[in-house]
Amino acid sequence: MRTSKSWIWCATILLCCGTEALAAGPIAVMLVDGQSGGPYHAWQATTPVLKQELEETGLFRVEVVTAPRSDGDFTNFKPDFQKYAAIVMNYDGPDWPADLKASFEQYVKAGGGLVVVHAADNAFPQWPAFNEMIGIGGWRSRNEKSGPLWYYRDGKLVSDPSPGSAGSHGARMPFQVTLRDTNHPITKGLPPVWMHVGDELYATLRGPGGKMTVLATAHSDPANKGTGRDEPMLMVLSYGKGRIFHTTLGHDVAALHCVGFITTYQRGTEWAATGKVTQKVPADFPTADTVRVRDEGK
Repeated sequence: MRTSKSWIWCATILLCCGTEALAAGPIAVMLVDGQSGGPYHAWQATTPVLKQELEETGLFRVEVVTAPRSDGDFTNFKPDFQKYAAIVMNYDGPDWPADLKASFEQYVKAGGGLVVVHAADNAFPQWPAFNEMIGIGGWRSRNEKSGPLWYYRDGKLVSDPSPGSAGSHGARMPFQVTLRDTNHPITKGLPPVWMHVGDELYATLRGPGGKMTVLATAHSDPANKGTGRDEPMLMVLSYGKGRIFHTTLGHDVAALHCVGFITTYQRGTEWAATGKVTQKVPADFPTADTVRVRDEGK
């Protein structure tokens, strides 16, 4: 009788643990793409890379959801955000209907994760909640009315209400990324300074900047049409219970292959979805003097 009870007890434990493991599974991520606000960002090329870089970790299951064209009908475009632990935005297209915006706001406010990649921070200039989520953005008629400029000066994040349009960058060239927060789960263990492959270094970004922590900056070189300031590159924010990771890196496929981008993107998505990071820093992470790139397909 004792043997029978023990067997039942062990079977129950195994069944419960097995069910829990199955229930956990990969982290469900929705990757939203679609029209760009101009002929500048080849989302058709970058989306497959962004999807692959998440799924290669074994942590994520990614579904791509493509929004209608700018002249399309959004009536039947109703993504079920609640099915996913995080949304990755590779979208710089037309405005969304009010009901879709409300659904997205509720998703993030209730604890959904959000990852904003590069030109996605150009989108939705007139959507207050989205601008609170991303902290800062550029282009699409943003100006001082959209919020102050944000950058680092003398080692501190400052807001600058100077008038002017938002969004600028020079030619795509390699540049150093400097960590400003080495204790956040996304950046913990990374070198304090590392080289990023040739990319657009976003500058003169504006926005409300509330609840924003800048994890890393890069110097915008005046010799390359830069501001001469240390501009935010990696940020984390909160909106309600939601966690947001915002990276201004990643203009094209070449930039997405930088190990620095890959690592921070993978870790940032895990943090946005779960609040923690379990991934180790790869051995081939860039150094302060050396760019490290992974070949396509690896």
